Amino acid sequence: MPFNYKGHLISKAYVIDLLVEKSLIIELKSVEKVLRVHKNQVRTYLKGSNLQVGLLINFNVEQLMDGVYRIIVSS
Repeated sequence: MPFNYKGHLISKAYVIDLLVEKSLIIELKSVEKVLRVHKNQVRTYLKGSNLQVGLLINFNVEQLMDGVYRIIVSS
């Protein structure tokens, strides 16, 4: 995903896991515990792409719904 930093386009800055309909970023993990750095990663992707909503999904849980985090940033 290209990233715009202070007016400069950086063409190979980030590799997101899924982009749905150019409106939703989904970041996939399989970690023991979701940390703040994982949520910040999604926030960075959202800010860089001018999108507002992302999902962080951790598959290392007993019930999948326990591993889904909705991340929202203001534009």
